[in-house]
Amino acid sequence: SRFYNKVWDLHQGAGASAVNPLLAYMLIKRLQSDWLNLVHSLEATENIQALKNGYKKVEKDLPEFEDLEGAARALMRLQDVYALSVKGLAKGMFQRASSTHLPDLYSPGQRFPLSADDCFLVGKVAYDMEDYYHSIPWLEESVSLFRGSYGDWNTEDEGSLADALDHLAFSYFKAGNVSQALSLSREFLHYDPSNKRIARNVLKYERLLMENPEHAKAEVSLQRPNVTHLQTRDLYEELCRTLGSQPAQYQSPALHCSYETNGSPFLILQPAKKELIRLQPYVALYHNFVSDLEAEKIKDLAAPWLQRSVVASEDKQQKAEYRISKSAWLKDTVDPVIVSLDQRIAAMTGLNIQPPYAEYLQVVNYGIGGHYEPHFDHATSRKSPLYRMKSGNRLATVMIYLSSVEAGGSTAFIYANFSVPVVKNAALFWWNLHRNGAGDEDTLHAGCPVLGGDKWVANKWIHEHGQEFRRPCSPDPRD
Repeated sequence: SRFYNKVWDLHQGAGASAVNPLLAYMLIKRLQSDWLNLVHSLEATENIQALKNGYKKVEKDLPEFEDLEGAARALMRLQDVYALSVKGLAKGMFQRASSTHLPDLYSPGQRFPLSADDCFLVGKVAYDMEDYYHSIPWLEESVSLFRGSYGDWNTEDEGSLADALDHLAFSYFKAGNVSQALSLSREFLHYDPSNKRIARNVLKYERLLMENPEHAKAEVSLQRPNVTHLQTRDLYEELCRTLGSQPAQYQSPALHCSYETNGSPFLILQPAKKELIRLQPYVALYHNFVSDLEAEKIKDLAAPWLQRSVVASEDKQQKAEYRISKSAWLKDTVDPVIVSLDQRIAAMTGLNIQPPYAEYLQVVNYGIGGHYEPHFDHATSRKSPLYRMKSGNRLATVMIYLSSVEAGGSTAFIYANFSVPVVKNAALFWWNLHRNGAGDEDTLHAGCPVLGGDKWVANKWIHEHGQEFRRPCSPDPRD
């Protein structure tokens, strides 16, 4: 009953949805790793047998290890992008690592501190990827918490103090800190003196320090891995940390709000509420573009069809670590709400969005730490799958925010140096191509990781062909 109450308390805290990434991670871990460890334990009690029976009934609906691993990676991503303190995260707080004087980036109504074993699993995921930059702080926190609760090991735990010391010692060794690896290995032997492998490691570390005493004093600076080789990583993360706020120096009298009909009868009685965000690249935000009912309907229509999002790579599409989300495509034949939305988009943009001049509506859900690193919406190579539609490149993007978030999730335009926060029911519009057909490099943009909340967007991509008289070329070939 103890484990049942542990999971039940988390579900009660989650409410309708787990918008707190720490809570979401813990729920996935309880239902994947912890429950599995419990049902395969050697404790032959009636409660354990009941849990085994219950597990078999719902096993196919439970998270898989891939989900748990993804949740652990998501915490590391949030740690990096928002410069969060691991010690703070372990306490259930979203504190900045650099300064304790600044307010927390996200303050959930209820804190969900991590256990020693929760921290151990995050560290182990990093360790298995040979990512010692992340494994060391998470395993350090795990060791600290295990020391504080030594003797209170739980059946469902993946690791123990000895396991955490073992992984942390080897992480330090691989990072070049032999002295710390030796100290931790000696502590391990205090708890398990008969472990021959660790005893051999102690002898190895002692020999290395005798041969090279400088190892004992060496200050090791760990380099954070850049898995996706992102050249604009620092710019991107700095914009994400602003959470969509705009510096005063970017304010301009040319940027204004207005009611727009765009010459369309469709908008005469209810003009579009336009906020001009930027002139170069041209970016506008249309407030209250959809209603709450329409947003919920679109999410409901897409939910059964959601699959891991893919990206265009050369002449094929594939999953990528730099885009973590789920998406589904909706045709206008699915429901009248999609037809109505298409009419509104056509009226707002003045563009032809009939197939094949525009793609079907793509609905995207960004879950725990969901993000999309800097990218262009338009194709940068003629080999791109986008050209299979035979309607040219992506001319314009309409991105509709179907939900609100508590923190994070901004849309950051990297080279243009600004970001737009999530505004529920609003539509963000920008041109991807110049009038001469060349791609606009200032539209390099990213979906910042969701720090708190559940982010849903709907994308409509409009192509070049069919727009010849709606957005004609300029007399100036440079436009």
